[in-house]
Amino acid sequence: MSTRRAFLESLALASTVRVWAAEPFTSRRPPLEKRKFTSEAVEAKIAEMKKSIGDPELAWMFENCFPNTLDTTVRFEMRDSKPDTFVITGDINAMWLRDSTAQVWPYLPLAKDDAKLKAMIEGVVRRQTKCILIDPYANAFNFGPTGSPWAKDHTQMKPELHERKWEIDSLCYAVRLAHGYWKRTGDASIFDPDWRAAAALILRTFREQQRIHDRGPYTFQRLTAVPGDTLAHGGYGNPARPSGMIYSGFRPSDDACIFPFLIPSNLFAITAFDQLREIHDTELHDSAAARDCASLAGEVREGLAKYATAMRPPYGEVYAYEADGFGSQLFMDDAGLPSLLSLPYLGCCRADDPLYQQTRRFVFSDDNPYFCRGKAGEGLGSPHAGLNMIWPLGIITRALTSLDEKEVATCLATLKSTHAGTGFIHESFSRDDPSKFTRPWFAWANTIFGELILDVHTRYPRLLG
Repeated sequence: MSTRRAFLESLALASTVRVWAAEPFTSRRPPLEKRKFTSEAVEAKIAEMKKSIGDPELAWMFENCFPNTLDTTVRFEMRDSKPDTFVITGDINAMWLRDSTAQVWPYLPLAKDDAKLKAMIEGVVRRQTKCILIDPYANAFNFGPTGSPWAKDHTQMKPELHERKWEIDSLCYAVRLAHGYWKRTGDASIFDPDWRAAAALILRTFREQQRIHDRGPYTFQRLTAVPGDTLAHGGYGNPARPSGMIYSGFRPSDDACIFPFLIPSNLFAITAFDQLREIHDTELHDSAAARDCASLAGEVREGLAKYATAMRPPYGEVYAYEADGFGSQLFMDDAGLPSLLSLPYLGCCRADDPLYQQTRRFVFSDDNPYFCRGKAGEGLGSPHAGLNMIWPLGIITRALTSLDEKEVATCLATLKSTHAGTGFIHESFSRDDPSKFTRPWFAWANTIFGELILDVHTRYPRLLG
């Protein structure tokens, strides 16, 4: 069966009755005067892609989704003659280090030829630097010292913080953006004294959370009926044996870890250390900092070699999702990035790496408790949204990391049949009824969908025909 035919049959099998398909696919973008930020390069790319995508519904979704971060979430200005950009996550009026990086990442290839877009992304790097200097343990920040609905959390809250959940990936994403911006644009002006201080703080924080000599300064507790919103044992989390790996209080979903060594985040940390080493070595000529980055990466690798994998018939050796260094491991995957599924996308391994491929087979099996199938499709979910909810982020990541054209076609078909007539991508949807979804305004999911369409246009252009 041809890939194109498989794609069409996947669409035909979609159970949702899409009455909106008979209607014109009119833009769901805000009017021009109400858009938060506009980029000539992004608008040109949208026009180019609309001509290249033969499927009118996919073209419509791309037009709605790809610019959604710029249209709705960006607050850009010049402060002290330097760009400053605050990026909210969507329906929550706060800036996550993770989300803000992921939201602007797909625009980086266009930044070199659009000075305004380049300045906006530079502003995100500079704002993230400020955030890290305020508190490297926080995951989400306010625009200013406005306070938070989580101000009563039992941790060292500050008025600039929206939330203070320690997640390894928060700092890794900030490194990813700074490194990616530098490599794409050649602009090293972001590596000013503030950035260098933030980079040193990132390394210090990761050292503290190796917990070699003590448990470090971070604790977190919340008065809540949701167990995943707080940490056990006085706010330090469940115990783990020091191994060189880094402890994480919370996952990318903002849910508490069960075992403190979150494997995909530790693999992501190695990538971040390698990026920091390159910056310090080739741009800043700081050999001491470069050696520290290489040393940290080596220590994390040693811990991963001891505790990150296990044999799981019939898949062979696979990565665990979490571990504790005492022999306990959790085998699952969560759609939130970094996930085990997302490792090649984040630069942590090659997509054809045998260990990754074996892990991938496990991830898309009934042995993963957060992989589910239903009338609407199949995909990764997350404890964060409850059982039987599929996350489009997982479907998109599956396609971005796939080496199989037919698999990519199936992912596109599922995304096309589950947006519930909105033309946008949601956090999650019911496996049996895509009209039941969470987060109608989730800019990261929208923008990475645009990134996927651009990726498919490069690798498998006939799927868009």
